[in-house]
Amino acid sequence: MKALNWIAWISSGIGVVFVLLGFISALFGRLRPETESINYFHAANSFFLITMSSLLFLHLDQHKKE
Repeated sequence: MKALNWIAWISSGIGVVFVLLGFISALFGRLRPETESINYFHAANSFFLITMSSLLFLHLDQHKKE
């Protein structure tokens, strides 16, 4: 279960990085209109979904053991 906790934290960090890249791309998108910053937010959404499902599984598993 410790590995799943690490996976959750790592995917959360990757999601934050994608959100930051999306904001940077949106700021520079005003200079270059051909950039598509929404793709970064879709990728971040996937990583945050992995994080939430992993942490929910860990929480329910811990609650079941008690």
